[in-house]
Formats: sequence, C-alpha cells, structure tokens
Amino acid sequence: MRIVELTKETTTHILDELLQRSPNSYHEYESRVNEIIENVRTKGDEAVFAYTKQFDGASLNANTLQVTEEEIAQAYKEVDETLLEVIRKSLVHIRAYHEKQRTYSWFDSQENGIILGQKVTPLKTAGVYVPGGKAAYPSSVLMNVIPAKVAGVENILMATPCDADGNVYPPTLVAAKEAGVDRIYKVGGAQAIAAMAFGTQLIPKVDKIVGPGNIYVALAKKAVFGYVSIDSIAGPSEILVLADESANPRYVAADLLSQAEHDEMASAILITTSQTLANQVAEEVDRFTAELSRREIIQKSLDHYGYILLADHMEDAIDAVNEIASEHLEIITENPFEVMTKIRNAGAIFLGEYSCEPLGDYFAGPNHVLPTNGTAKFFSPLGVDDFIKKSSIISYSKEALEPVHQDIMNFAACERLTAHANAIGVRFEKEDGQNC
Repeated sequence: MRIVELTKETTTHILDELLQRSPNSYHEYESRVNEIIENVRTKGDEAVFAYTKQFDGASLNANTLQVTEEEIAQAYKEVDETLLEVIRKSLVHIRAYHEKQRTYSWFDSQENGIILGQKVTPLKTAGVYVPGGKAAYPSSVLMNVIPAKVAGVENILMATPCDADGNVYPPTLVAAKEAGVDRIYKVGGAQAIAAMAFGTQLIPKVDKIVGPGNIYVALAKKAVFGYVSIDSIAGPSEILVLADESANPRYVAADLLSQAEHDEMASAILITTSQTLANQVAEEVDRFTAELSRREIIQKSLDHYGYILLADHMEDAIDAVNEIASEHLEIITENPFEVMTKIRNAGAIFLGEYSCEPLGDYFAGPNHVLPTNGTAKFFSPLGVDDFIKKSSIISYSKEALEPVHQDIMNFAACERLTAHANAIGVRFEKEDGQNC
C-alpha cells in the first residue's frame, strides 16, 4: 500500500478519487438503465423474462418467477446446520438492536383544547434487493428485512438474481425465510428495481426499495426515486482505520483487506500518527494479499483506492477522518472512546482492536447498510425509521383558535394568501362582525 503524508492536498485528492466511484459519476450507463426501466414499465413481466434470459441465462415464466415453498425447503436441506444456527443467532442480535429504534405515536393535550401529536405508521409494502454476482449476501437479507419487520411492514418482497438453471443461492433463501420475507422473485439488476417500482402482472408495486447492488441497480434506484422511496444510492464499500502506535499492525492489515475484497472499486485507508505502524501494516498487507483467495480483486482495489496516510498529530488525523466520512470507521488507539467523541462523520464506528468490521457485517446487531461516498456527513445507517412514516396531528377547539385567529390571518395576509385568511376568518364572522 502507498504511504503518503497527510496534508490538506492529499485529503482533497483522495476525496476526489473516492467521489469518482459514486453512481452519480457513471452517466454512460444511465441511458441503458433508463431503457430497461421503460421496457419493464410498459411491457411488464415480458420484459422481466427477456432481461433475465439475457443477463442471467435463465428461462423463467409465470410459473417459475416466484420462489416456491418447495424450493425453500430444498434450500434448507442444502445449508449446513452450523450456518443455519449462525444465521439464527445473528437474526436475534439484529432484531434486538433494531427494536430499540422503534418510534411510537404521541399526543400532547393542553387544557385550552389544543391536541398536538405525531402518528407513526409503517409502510405497507417494502421491496428488498439482494445482489448475486461476484458474491452472494445472505447477511444483506437479514440487515434489510429485519428493520422492516420491526417497523411493522405488512408485506416484504425480495428480488434476487438466479443462476442459469433458475436456482437462487440456498443460504439467501434460508436467510429470507428466517427473517420473514413474504415473497421472493428470481429477478436481478435494473429490471428488478423497475418491476418493484412500477409493478408488473406478477410482481406487486412496493412503497420503498432497499438493498445494495451493482452500478445498474444503483442507477435504477436513482431513476425510480419519487415513484417509490429508496434507502440510498449506494457506492462501493469503504473502510478507514484510525490508529496510533498502540495498534496491532496484523489486525489493521487484515481489517483493511476485509473491505478491499468486495470489489475492485472498494477503498481501504489507514490514517496513523506512527511511521513504524505504517511500514508494518504495508508489509502485513502484502503478506495477506498473497495468501487470500480474492487476491486479484484486493490488489486492484489497493492499487486504485488503498492508502496509508501518515499524520503529524492525532487532531489532523481526526480532521481527515471527518472529511472523508467513511462507511466503516475503526478506531484502534490507546483510548478509542475518547477519540470517538471527536468523530462527526462515519457510517458505523468500531472501537478497539477486537471490534473488527466483519463483526458489524454479520453479527453484532447494528445495520451494515451504511452511507458511502462521503454521504455519512448527512445520511444514517438503514434502520427502523426507514420503514415508517410520520403524520402530524393537529386538533384545536373553537376556544383554542379564537384568541390566535387574527394572528394567523395577519400572517396569511402578509403572504397575500386571502383564501388562507378566509378559512380562518369565516369561523369567527359573528365575533368579528365582518366577512373576510
């Protein structure tokens, strides 16, 4: 990995490089994605079947598009009992964490006849996209479905690619069944997003689409936003490790590579105040990379988006961390909790040398669907709030409205909205002795 002195210029350069990976930068794919969306919107399942044949090699029809209970039962036979037990343990942790996020309706009643409040209502239908391709992600099933279940979503649909024989990765099906998915469809890519956004003869329209995917999926989610809600437009995976001389270089190197193996565009960055640690981590990265099964992907990721940044002071390092606003942030310092209080921007924060990033991916409980490409400056991890909507409640008695009605009319008059003023004034014509 490259060891670079941390300056404002290097931070700006790295930010520019990382932002180039954003789906917003891939305009050359947009016309193709829009074509797929329009075809699915107008032709429905016919287009879905055609694109599934074209991209996945599978010949589907009305009888095979949806995963059957028999296919799910077969998946359970093919999944190792040890893995099934791990999925169930992880599910318990994820559910327990998200149950603490639940928001409830509230009402505030005052003696003068005013009742104000907020009504919380879960979305009726959510669509979860689970990618296939270079890696399959049953963990993403749990992370996307469980918050929706905790929120109280009535119907949860899942779309995921199948192989050429029409089969879905068995652990993905098992995870979906364990999490409580209602229906699973064998469709991937932009065509899956379009089908859930607009509905087809066989796939119902949903209220919100969540879940990661490739550039086509990301751009499709961007294109259908407004017709449905989406969680975010996710970019490639990111990890940033903030470490001092107390860190174990072998742990740091292993954690950096845990994200670099996702794909060639993943980023892995170490910011440290220790020259010795920087050198040791670079050596450990080379050793691990030579041994790991996805070494080619890892090496391309590191060549393009891997950095070791050497800072003069911890405060400078923290400033850079907040500027980069990474998806995953590990703090491996002598006092990580103290450093954490100075962090403003990060998707998920891992404290201490035994709180490695894969712990969050699979097991601890917090969601692993996180903001990328610097959007942690203003976005949060996926959670229960993503699957609810809030309605304001306002109730005034005549006795409560009367003393303030002239104030409201004056405000409306200031904005030259006479019908607004009239809607208030008409209720007090007799008291005011005139019409509005």
